[in-house]
Amino acid sequence: MNQQDRSFFLEVAPQFAGLRVDQALAKLLPEHSRSAVQQWLKQGLVQVNGRLVAQKLRLAGGETLQVSIPEPKASDCPAQRLELDIIAQDADLLVINKPPGLVVHPGAGHADRTLLNGLLYFDAALRTLPRAGIIHRLDKDTSGLLVVARNEIARQRLIEQLQDRSMQRGYLAVANGVMVAGERIAQPIARHRQNRVRMCVAAAGKPAVTQVRVERKFRAHCLLRAALETGRTHQIRVHLSWRGFPLVGDKLYAGRVRIPPAAGAELTAALQQFPRQALHAAHLSLRHPRDGKEKQWQQPMPADLARLVAQLECDADAHAVSAAI
Repeated sequence: MNQQDRSFFLEVAPQFAGLRVDQALAKLLPEHSRSAVQQWLKQGLVQVNGRLVAQKLRLAGGETLQVSIPEPKASDCPAQRLELDIIAQDADLLVINKPPGLVVHPGAGHADRTLLNGLLYFDAALRTLPRAGIIHRLDKDTSGLLVVARNEIARQRLIEQLQDRSMQRGYLAVANGVMVAGERIAQPIARHRQNRVRMCVAAAGKPAVTQVRVERKFRAHCLLRAALETGRTHQIRVHLSWRGFPLVGDKLYAGRVRIPPAAGAELTAALQQFPRQALHAAHLSLRHPRDGKEKQWQQPMPADLARLVAQLECDADAHAVSAAI
């Protein structure tokens, strides 16, 4: 298996008994096309109970499928001109401030106009690197800092820092509910069995650890700082939702919108209409891949998140004054 493949396990539910492997996978992974699933089978990227199989094999239910989805190759993607907010650059790396709404890699539903496409336009030499040198991901609607390697030596050294956890990534998040104090959330994360777009806390998942600190408290929300010790898909979103503090605007994990009692119309509208999960990658620190010197970058909250925090502060201050009168 190529080290760039994304590998995960699926359990075949009883209702899929009698289906061919490709049919079951198409139902379990609706975000991927049937043709893509069939290509994975032809390429030997799917195993049933640890064995390679033909796509025509019919399942009995209860089997374990291991799927290894290949990462998109930069060589297969077009270069496209995008306005990239480059915070720092040299011969070895780029630090990008990603806006909300920008997808990092091409995938289902996002064939182009991704950060990867923009990087290939900015620097054609990145086409020789896996994923155009992108070292770590941010969700489409998460804003903030990420690092890109510009040569293979830098890429390997930055990946090593991710693996040994010496690369530090800090986030700001606005959560529903008021967390009393910070904590270390250590709960394994796996893909949800019924909804393949979601992740969840599950005993059989991969180890995941998030450090959370309370930055400010409002009446029914709080501003948090979160630091990753691991890098699982949707990790902060899943951990905070599991703890009962889902992110504002997170349509996948937050459930109903929470409004403080007697909130004004402006704040109510802001909370109801916030268009994305309120999550921002605000801090990045690492050892420079060439000389090993510590480097760090900070990026303030983007305008939409700063405006939401200001509205929550005004609401909290107004009700504190009313209570004191």
